[in-house]
Amino acid sequence: MTDRYGSDVLSTDWRAPKRGRATEAPAEIGAVVEEVTTDWVGEIVAVDRDLWTLTLEDRRQRRRTFPLGPGFLLEGKPVILVPPVRTTAPARPTRTASGSVAVHDAKARVARASRIFVEGRHDAELVEKVWGDDLRVEGVVVELLEGVDHLHEVLAEFGPGPTRRAGVLLDHLVPGSKEQRIADQVTGPGVLVVGHPFVDVWAAVKPERVGLERWPDVPREIEWKKGVCAALGWPHDDQRDIARAWQQILSRVSTYGDCEPAMLGRVEELIDFVTEVD
Repeated sequence: MTDRYGSDVLSTDWRAPKRGRATEAPAEIGAVVEEVTTDWVGEIVAVDRDLWTLTLEDRRQRRRTFPLGPGFLLEGKPVILVPPVRTTAPARPTRTASGSVAVHDAKARVARASRIFVEGRHDAELVEKVWGDDLRVEGVVVELLEGVDHLHEVLAEFGPGPTRRAGVLLDHLVPGSKEQRIADQVTGPGVLVVGHPFVDVWAAVKPERVGLERWPDVPREIEWKKGVCAALGWPHDDQRDIARAWQQILSRVSTYGDCEPAMLGRVEELIDFVTEVD
């Protein structure tokens, strides 16, 4: 007898998505995937197991970093991307994040008397991310100023001299700025003050790394970091939001190529300055 009503629609998985349910897949370098929330299509060029992220490069050679996990299409099918299984020990890098020749199995050098001072924690974390390996090999310690207004007192206590140099990295070191006036006052024997032109060290990271063509123009009456977070659609109500935003930005930095040349040259200049003496 013919079933005039056809098959039972409830006998199948009627809730299943049209493209099927997502399955787990390794994020293999070279695979082309689509991130469904942004429609970003690109080749997987990097996978960071520690940060649980992957970096995609599109056909215009623009890069964006996304969290590993669900939300991707591979060959048109939904997948949950996970780090690929390691079959052999990863090859040791031949270069550090700063582009220097990597020195493997070298013990960290005893800290030099000379120091590099930076304005705040975010500056220090960016310097560590890119130049950390180099600084350990050279025995250079980076210390925080907790604001440029304390520079006079910090240097007076440090006591720079011919064999005890102080290199200082400042934000927004441009003619006529407060930072420039302070730099002019403290520069002397054993002290080198350099800086980048950006309002904040966040802008030393190339804007395309966070999906921007350029860092936004923030009105003076609005705190710059909060203005940037607002432009990116990120929470910015309190300091915890700002800290999380910075970690998002910092996670997009893998090598010196992710930073602006105006920052790179100044840090290299300071490292050379403080390592010219023992």
